Amino acid sequence: MAKLVTTRTAAPAGARQLALNVLLQVQAGAYADVALHRTLSQAKLSESDRAFATELVYGIVRRQRTLDALIDQLGTRPADKQPPVLRLVLHLGLYQLRYLTAVPDSAAVNTSVDLAKANGLGKLSGVVNGLLRQYIRQSDQGADPLRLPDQPAIALGIRHSYPDWLIALWLDQLGPEETDRLCQWFNQVPSIDLRVNRQQTTVEAVKTAFAAADIAIEPIAGVPWGLRLMNHQGALTNLPGYEAGWWSVQDASAQMVGRLLDPQPGETVLDVCAAPGGKATQMAEIVGNEGKVWACDRAPSRLKKITANATRLGLTNLHTHAGDSTDLAQFHGQADRVLVDAPCSGLGTLHRHADARWRQTPDSIETLAKLQSALLSEAARCVKPGGTLVYATCTLHPAENKAVIESFCHTHPTWQVQPPPPGFGNGLEVAPAGWIRVWPHRQNMDGFFMVRLQQA
Repeated sequence: MAKLVTTRTAAPAGARQLALNVLLQVQAGAYADVALHRTLSQAKLSESDRAFATELVYGIVRRQRTLDALIDQLGTRPADKQPPVLRLVLHLGLYQLRYLTAVPDSAAVNTSVDLAKANGLGKLSGVVNGLLRQYIRQSDQGADPLRLPDQPAIALGIRHSYPDWLIALWLDQLGPEETDRLCQWFNQVPSIDLRVNRQQTTVEAVKTAFAAADIAIEPIAGVPWGLRLMNHQGALTNLPGYEAGWWSVQDASAQMVGRLLDPQPGETVLDVCAAPGGKATQMAEIVGNEGKVWACDRAPSRLKKITANATRLGLTNLHTHAGDSTDLAQFHGQADRVLVDAPCSGLGTLHRHADARWRQTPDSIETLAKLQSALLSEAARCVKPGGTLVYATCTLHPAENKAVIESFCHTHPTWQVQPPPPGFGNGLEVAPAGWIRVWPHRQNMDGFFMVRLQQA
């Protein structure tokens, strides 16, 4: 099993204890990113230890099915019968042994034993020691301690740590070889992409500033205002140009949604599901001071964050509206272009949201599809005659994408799909019907679905 290369040989108990605390919160129902951010904000750790704790939390949440399978095979009791804290301590030890090259095996074992003792598991510390050393012995003998079943689909799910229903979905869409590649891609540490603010600076100026600070960055093919950070660690707010509003964090595929909507200077744009605001601020940068962007969301607290970000970016043409976006009567017929970046299962961003693979189910996706259809129907009423409507999701599930659009076009026969121009997005995959689907393992960016609609 290939391990991730890290820059550490070990870490103080503080990083591992913090990771355990966060994992216990996730086990109790908290979102991994929320629990980690909250816990780190109260901790006094070095940047390297914060990075190590972050790797442990997200890595273990992603890999929990694989780690549970190892406990099932190496232990005398299955993972789901272990005391919750012991199960997570074993996850911590096994994750370091299996996936992190720069933590010596002895450090992974000894710190896990110490962690068990420090958390009231002194009598069970021998279990930790024995199971982890059994893993090492089997690895040293040249065999992978993880034994996989004969059923290919279940084996994929255990090896890469995904639920069976999701593996089955991808196998149906992609076949076994590409499903394996997609699974591996989603288990990577996510890249960080930036969108340069054309109202404040240029791509070349940002590249020059980053080069002067010895920060590696590269352009993104097909995304003219995008730049990708290379192997960066540390707070993004400390990077050149952040306070001056030179750039925002936005994945390349999300930036492509804005390009597909193609707003023009001076136009009015409505973003009906705007939070956290990346696309709304992108539109505001494009339409300029003569244009106007309305960012809508149900949660006033999320709209405050959009306003704060717009202020940092120097955007005075972005306005917010709090309310239910399935009822936007005051905007009917008012917008040149409308974006529905719909709430979705997030199955195209599983590398960024480590616990999404465990939270979503076929039932939850059915519920989301109904909401998406309602949002799209209402958004269509907000478009001026001759205007443009774009529907987008960061999911790869056809029930949230193709099925929603086919149903909309059936019930709204005056609307038609408008394919993107040739070569859009440096050759992104365009279906014969005209919509775009971004497969992460093919395009090396977040998974997305996007389609442009206009009235006949």
